[in-house]
Amino acid sequence: MNIEQFYPLFLQSEKVTIDSRKIGKNDIFFAFSGENFNAASLAEQAIEDGALAAIVEQQDFENKAKNIFYVRSTLEFLQELAVYHRKQLQIPVIGLTGSNGKTTTKEIIHAVLSEKFNVQYTSGNLNNHIGVPLTILSIKPEHEMAVIEMGANHQNEIELLSSVCQPDFGYITNFGKAHLEGFGGFEGVIKGKSELYDYLISHQQTIIVNENDPIQIEKTENYSQKITFGKENSDYQFELFSKEHFVGLIYNDIKAVSKLTGEYNFTNLCVAATLGLHFGIDFEKIKHAIENYTPTNMRSQVVKKEGRTLVLDTYNANPSSMNASLHNFITFEGSKAIIIGDMLELGEESEIEHQNILKLAQELGFNEIITVGKNFKNVNPSAKAFENTPELIEYLKLNKIQSENILLKGSRGIALEKSIDFI
Repeated sequence: MNIEQFYPLFLQSEKVTIDSRKIGKNDIFFAFSGENFNAASLAEQAIEDGALAAIVEQQDFENKAKNIFYVRSTLEFLQELAVYHRKQLQIPVIGLTGSNGKTTTKEIIHAVLSEKFNVQYTSGNLNNHIGVPLTILSIKPEHEMAVIEMGANHQNEIELLSSVCQPDFGYITNFGKAHLEGFGGFEGVIKGKSELYDYLISHQQTIIVNENDPIQIEKTENYSQKITFGKENSDYQFELFSKEHFVGLIYNDIKAVSKLTGEYNFTNLCVAATLGLHFGIDFEKIKHAIENYTPTNMRSQVVKKEGRTLVLDTYNANPSSMNASLHNFITFEGSKAIIIGDMLELGEESEIEHQNILKLAQELGFNEIITVGKNFKNVNPSAKAFENTPELIEYLKLNKIQSENILLKGSRGIALEKSIDFI
């Protein structure tokens, strides 16, 4: 089975899935096996459940009469099918990566562009070597534009993902201290994320540049095909505007305030507005999109609970984002408590980076500092240092946090959101 032969069958399908539990009528099931199970054994059941076809990498399970096809690698076939589909698309594709803020930026861009276009975009955090192809394959004839998030924790990953989604426009949110272990330090982060620039430049596509970021300026200074924002002589200029806890922007004297907290989200709003204006969307509609976007994904999310303000930012954490979150949170009026969880994948830098964040938290003068995770516990002698979230929950059952404002910030693996019901 080759891509050209299979593609007409794909065009008849409803969607592509790798989850046999979510098979719908006319879906295509890609059987990805794990260490402890053989997904090819689920192929016949998938067909019985309504799947149009199934792709397996164990030849014994092939049954062409039932549209169960053998390929050498389900992953490679998925990626190749996505590339082939991408080449048929005649719509603008926007590719995003960066150390912090990718998902929030993607969602705001989607909200803004949806004021005028039918936009497909990355669902959740399907931003890896499997998620990006699945997103590309979810683009249907009715879609007029796509926004693709690309994540990475090591070199050459963005290069691969760029070759799959083939963006016409690309933006790097920032270069921060994330996944230092996999990238090999901060310089490795810059090199790895800049693989998006390498793709765009080599294919003469458009780069969106935040001209307040010196690294973005340096990496794109000799390239002319770009859209800029941030400075007086940029293509688009915006002013920072804040209202209570929330960040917004001003464009041509029109204010748009989001439901996101933190000045670090200002540039995320700016790039969404920049793309909206570039694609001919009136700023009043951009304002409408920004003001009506409600974060629900534990990223810069502000919620009220029993008269207190909770800031939930538990989906990701690294030294750069933690630093920004703490500096933002200290500006809140009233007493403030922080619950901060380990920052993972920092490698040799882990101990010093956790020490630095703990020191910063102490210097900023929060009313209460609670840490969760082995890395923080190793550097925090306080009785309020817990090894994991279940230990934190047991503490919270007996000790109510009195502060008016509470920040929860930690890496995904710490799962601080499980403690919310006990705060």
